Order: sequence, then structure tokens, then C-alpha cells
Amino acid sequence: MDPDDVRARYARFARDEAPGRSEVYAEWAAGVADDAGIALILAGLPSPHRQPPVVFAVTRMLGAPVGDYPGWARFVRENAERIVDECRARTTQTNEPLRCAPLVIALERVRGPIALIEVGASAGLCLFPDRYAYRFRTGDDVIQLGGGPVRLDCELRGGIRAPRRLPDIVWRAGIDLQPRDARDGDDRAWIEGLVWPGETEREARIGAALDIAAADPPLLIAGDATEPGVLADLVARAPADATVGITTPGVLPHIPRAARTRLIDEIRRLPARWITIDGPGLHDAWAPPIDADAWDGFVLALDGRPISAVDPLGGWTAPASTSA
Repeated sequence: MDPDDVRARYARFARDEAPGRSEVYAEWAAGVADDAGIALILAGLPSPHRQPPVVFAVTRMLGAPVGDYPGWARFVRENAERIVDECRARTTQTNEPLRCAPLVIALERVRGPIALIEVGASAGLCLFPDRYAYRFRTGDDVIQLGGGPVRLDCELRGGIRAPRRLPDIVWRAGIDLQPRDARDGDDRAWIEGLVWPGETEREARIGAALDIAAADPPLLIAGDATEPGVLADLVARAPADATVGITTPGVLPHIPRAARTRLIDEIRRLPARWITIDGPGLHDAWAPPIDADAWDGFVLALDGRPISAVDPLGGWTAPASTSA
């Protein structure tokens, strides 16, 4: 219940995260950082439910005008109880298919056929890396792979090689505390509403990926993958002749540290390959160890062994040259 914590979090979002992606969200976050009244309203929420992308998406879903901060703040004050109640039922579910670009680089190293499992799957948009079209850019050269309406652009830096083939995925499943069904209008609206104002290309990309997921829905399980046996039960459902690949793209920051450690230990015990696209400081399971403070971006890794540095949303990948 500390409004100062809220104001500090929103100031950091306005300074470090929103610029270059959404001027609207940058203005709203900066406004909250300077607004003790709005910060007090949000302070009653647990930390995962008061994150700027969640609060902003909820307010837009409930009808907040996408304009200047005074108009947004007026809406929040007038609808504070509704907003707080809705935020309590929501968490960040950044279902970004662009993360499949670095994902296919790692999956090329996994023997197929592959049974793909995603922890924190949301609507499962990262469970279709074999259904998307890729443009890997190296300077002026472009290497294209795959086809379809979802087109993913990824910059390869520092000599990173583009994958030569897409993964052979024969089974796909996800687990999430609140899985979203791409066929459901309300769930689809929530996933699309998490796109920040001004991200027009991302909006089109996610809409097209939702169409793919709706046409051939993956198996999505409601559950907590950090609880003992939950993930193992899902792995046991995979085809016996397939290599199980478990992915954690961007989910680990949203899991408390003790539960995160428990999840990683569970994954490493299972008969599966582990592909992560997550922040370098989130755990100590990297082999060899890395210097998280000097690392640029997130880490793409297979079984804890870093492959490359990557943009958190998958827009670029670069050599994993910084080690502890």
C-alpha cells in the first residue's frame, strides 16, 4: 500500500520502457509518477496487477479515452472501483509472436519431431513458430523462411546465422494461470488491447497470429507450472516419439523468485530441452555464467547455455559475447 512505490515504477516505465514505443503510454506513466491521488488508487493492487501495461490496457478496455493524461486521469478517478476490480483479475500477457524469430534459431538445434510446450502461453501465439513467415536481415541481405500472413522481421547482428529450416512441430501445448482462447471474442480483445497505442505493425501481427491460433487451437491448460508435478503431467501427454521442447519466452520476470527457481529445477529434471528468452539476471542457471549487468537485452539459451543476446520482443539477435 505504498504510493511511492507506484510512482517510482511508473516513472521508470515512462523513462526506460515507453519511449520509442508509445508516446501515449509515456505521457500517462509520467503523469501517474507525478500524481499522488492516482498512485494511491493503484497502491491497493498487488504488484503484478498494477504494472503499467496491465492498468493502461484495463482502462482502455473499460472506455478510457486514448488521449492526454488529464483526460485519462479523470476517467480513472471516476471509475476507480471498476478499474481496481478488473486489474485484480488481470496480469501482463504479452503474447508476442515476434519472439518466434529467435525461437526458431534455438529450435534448429533440437532434433525433431518436436512436441512444443510453452510456460505462460496466454493465447498460444508463440506455439506456432512453424506457421509464420520470417525475414532475417543482415545488413542489406534478407533471408526469407516460411510463409503465411504473419510476417516476422528480425535483424541478425554480429555474424549470427539465419536458420535454414523451420522446426518440425507435431504437437503443441501451453500452460497459463489464465489461458486465453483466440476463438473467444473477449479473450481476443484482451490480447489485442495489450498492444500499446502507436504499435500499428504489432497490432496487425498479433491479429493475424490470433487468426492462426483460432483456426487450429493448441492444447491450453489452466494451471501453475511452478507447482510440483503440473508441468511433468503435461510433458507426459506429449507423443512418445517426439522431442519435448519447453519454452519460457518472457515469462520468468512475472514469477516470484522462489517459484521461478522451483520451475527451473523442475524443467531441468524433465526429459525435455529448455529454450528460454528471458532476462539475464532472473536466475543463475546459465552455463557458462554470464554478467547480467553487462548483458544487452534478453538471453536466448538452450538448456541454460546462451546462444545469443536478443531483443526482449524478438526484433534483433546478437552474439552472446559477454560472460562473467
